Amino acid sequence: MTSGNNGASTPEDDDPFGYLYADGQANGAQPPSGGGGYGYPGSVNRVRSVGQRQYGQPQQAAPPIPQQQGAYGQPNAHYAAPETLPGGAATTQQPSYSGGSGSGRGGGPNTKGLLIGAIAVVAAVVIGISVAMLGGDKDKDKADGKADSTPTQSQQSSAPSPSNSNSQAAKEDLPTIDAKALALGGSAAIASDIKGAKADGGIYVSGFNQVGSSVTWTVSDIPKSGKYSVYVGYSVPGKDQNATLTVNGTASDSPVDLKNWSGGPEGDYEKGWTKTYNWIQLNKGTNTIKVSCEQGNQCDALLDQMWLVKGWVDS
Repeated sequence: MTSGNNGASTPEDDDPFGYLYADGQANGAQPPSGGGGYGYPGSVNRVRSVGQRQYGQPQQAAPPIPQQQGAYGQPNAHYAAPETLPGGAATTQQPSYSGGSGSGRGGGPNTKGLLIGAIAVVAAVVIGISVAMLGGDKDKDKADGKADSTPTQSQQSSAPSPSNSNSQAAKEDLPTIDAKALALGGSAAIASDIKGAKADGGIYVSGFNQVGSSVTWTVSDIPKSGKYSVYVGYSVPGKDQNATLTVNGTASDSPVDLKNWSGGPEGDYEKGWTKTYNWIQLNKGTNTIKVSCEQGNQCDALLDQMWLVKGWVDS
């Protein structure tokens, strides 16, 4: 079998690279140039749009297909290869628009709408929290108001603290007694040589610093049974002292505190005058109140007066 040129009867018989061989060149094969075909002279134009090649029929150049403008941002349905256009000029494809400004053009997300939706959600959450907090405060205020409107009761101690005030307590027309009218016991005696006693004539009880010494007040005309406070006027020589209180034959658990409330110097009775008090329960009518020096007491004190105040006072 020898090589030769039998002609180009079909496109398949054309050798597009015939110009590269000596026999092809001898038969007139040429490299491609311009917009025509390449290979042997008279060979068919191999560049065609899809479906336009018809075999067995005379070959004609396909007319250029005009490019139609499609929808914005969409590929052209009638797009033809650039090589099929006259001159083989390439065309530039329009880029698709993908803006996201929410204008409705392109395929991007609507960021403005998303931002508005997010702000609305945050605002709703903040409003809900604020309403819940306000409701909680109202409930708390209601609870506090209910608690405040309910009176509370505090139980009074049976052991009052003595007063360090030198002011005269309100007597409320209840009995008062001076030292000279008290019933004395033990080594207790009447004296008046130390100044400062408030009893009539400056009289006070001395000799109270011995165990067994006492003063007793039999008080009558108590208007009704109940709580009272008994005051004792006294002086100490710059040192704290104490005594025992007995009401209607029953000794109190709380001592009579004869402290140096006035702050007088040690050994100076004249500057040690002050008063103290105890809470007691009295019966209507007559009662006995006794202040005594018992074992364990420190009784170096002068006593000048005793008086009653209704109720349990705190000063």
